[in-house]
Amino acid sequence: MSGVVIIGAGHGGSQLAVSLRDEGYKGAVTLIDADGELPYHKPPLSKTFLKESDARPLPLRPASAYDDRGIERVVGRVTSVDANGRRLKLESGPSLSYEHLVFATGSRNRRLSAWPAAGNVFSVRSLADAHALRIAMAEARRVVIVGGGFIGLEVAAAIRSTGRDVVVLETADRVLRRVAAADTSAAIAAVLEDMNVDLITGARILDVVSKGERITALETDRGRVACDLVVVGIGADADSDLARAAAVAADNGVLVDEALRAALPGVWAIGDVANVASPQTGTRLRIESVQNATDQARHVAKSIATSKVTPYQAVPWFWSDIGPAKLQIVGLSAGSTERIVRGEPGRLAVYHLRGAELVAVETVGNPAEHILARRLLAASVNPTAEQIRLGPEALRGLISL
Repeated sequence: MSGVVIIGAGHGGSQLAVSLRDEGYKGAVTLIDADGELPYHKPPLSKTFLKESDARPLPLRPASAYDDRGIERVVGRVTSVDANGRRLKLESGPSLSYEHLVFATGSRNRRLSAWPAAGNVFSVRSLADAHALRIAMAEARRVVIVGGGFIGLEVAAAIRSTGRDVVVLETADRVLRRVAAADTSAAIAAVLEDMNVDLITGARILDVVSKGERITALETDRGRVACDLVVVGIGADADSDLARAAAVAADNGVLVDEALRAALPGVWAIGDVANVASPQTGTRLRIESVQNATDQARHVAKSIATSKVTPYQAVPWFWSDIGPAKLQIVGLSAGSTERIVRGEPGRLAVYHLRGAELVAVETVGNPAEHILARRLLAASVNPTAEQIRLGPEALRGLISL
């Protein structure tokens, strides 16, 4: 056997490779990267990279971090995995054997397949995507963003800051509906409206108007929306095709247990592609966030290096920089039964309770309270509604800081 092979060199894959060595793993570590770039930070691609023409990708860590630890970086694409024989094939080069195989393949953007092919429709997932969009922006004055989730709103704010007209089309009745409370949505919408981003919610796209190989307008049930350029941000699907072809059980991602192990021996999954049996909720979860990918990577590294397999129990948290607003969320609000909102100009905190249990907190422009909320959830402290209403000082007294 040839140690650990990691497919995917994003945040999770890169962290796993380094953490294996930091945990004392002595076997071979191979990191397979289809991208070809030194593994880089992805969040800036939808923000700083679009706003600044000279912005460059920011590496997650220098090349020496891999070289000095004896991590082999292989640039290429895996074409097949023989999970029973514990081998995999690349497009070019010899096949590789492994003792442990980790899928860190991430997710891929959903596309509007019913649309005609057009040269001015983009999405943002990789460095190549962001670079192509940045080039196309040079000749665009009016940009339409399809989708009012995290990526769509980040891109909308970034492009608007360059002086271009920006319209966001969202089918739901408010932006961020799938991921945030109505109060949080309203706070972010107000920030975007102050930037003169045109938000059109409850809008269903009926047709597209094309000229040559370019879309010039979108026909919606709210009227025609003209555009020079379209960015699609309607969510992402787990990139689990390779796993599925190898007979690794997959359904909305690679199905893994509480310890992040797949059903086949020696196979694991982390990050966006992992559909995890969560001990916190009793359901399966697939979470798309940098924190989730890196924390799961550290957990699997420790499990492999020590041969001690334990449930993954980290509390998830997220962030999104949308123009001048910093939105931060800790925990999972699904199934909450009570919402407590505290706000003041420029700052917001929304606490979600399920019965007497604190399950999630959303903040806007309030990083100190976000950190406090993370401490509360990590310590399984459940403040009462009255304590929450009293504010951070009362909550700090409930935990040892």
